[in-house]
Amino acid sequence: MKYLHTMVRVSDIDASLKFYCDGLGLKEIRRRDSEKGRFTLVFLAAEGDEEAQIELTHNWDEKGYDGGRNFGHLAYRVDNIYETCQHLMDLGITINRPPRDGYMAFVRSPDNISVELLQKGMPLPKQDPWSSMENSGEW
Repeated sequence: MKYLHTMVRVSDIDASLKFYCDGLGLKEIRRRDSEKGRFTLVFLAAEGDEEAQIELTHNWDEKGYDGGRNFGHLAYRVDNIYETCQHLMDLGITINRPPRDGYMAFVRSPDNISVELLQKGMPLPKQDPWSSMENSGEW
């Protein structure tokens, strides 16, 4: 398993970049704008520590965040997403967003922190029971 990033939602991307880049000294690693999804993702990291990233997610139509909704999730890359999810289920942990695509899943910690699991490399071939499993709760 490898730590990838922590995601936070931001209301004003320019003000956030001023804080994280100009203020804290982080640098922009990559950016993705999605017209269809109406969001921008900006990945930042400290100089010399590019592997530990923060993902700023700006949802263009969002009118503000309350109740802690600005914190998104922790993300980890795993060697085999199906084996990892099965192991978690065997421990009694709910898979909130199953890896139907062979690539991405979400679970929650006992304190309700969302954790994204991403398959290392290319997605695994779709397979049951994962490909037909429904979402459970929020992720």
